[in-house]
Amino acid sequence: MIDVVVGHISEFPARRGRVFRMGELELALFRLSDGEVKAVENRCPHKHGKLSEGIVCDRHVYCPLHDWRIDLADGLVQAPDDGCVATYPVTVDASGNVMLSLAAPPGSPDAKVS
Repeated sequence: MIDVVVGHISEFPARRGRVFRMGELELALFRLSDGEVKAVENRCPHKHGKLSEGIVCDRHVYCPLHDWRIDLADGLVQAPDDGCVATYPVTVDASGNVMLSLAAPPGSPDAKVS
């Protein structure tokens, strides 16, 4: 795993989505009301709506296309709909830097070969 600094906590407005791109990876990051930051794949499994444009309520994001509710902790779509999106670990250090943990790209020194 590698940690990527994606900004300072002050750059993340509460309950608003922010997009992070790296290569073909596109994630939506959200700062919740309690200050915790969550990262999920920026694509609803239903019709591929941009979750970063969705409304955040409590610990869920609502897809802007069809209002599917997705849990930001585990990526699961809530009933009566079903599906899931990938989630990514996020930490905020003592300085307020928001760090996203990603799998190391193949061939990098941090890549783990199994």
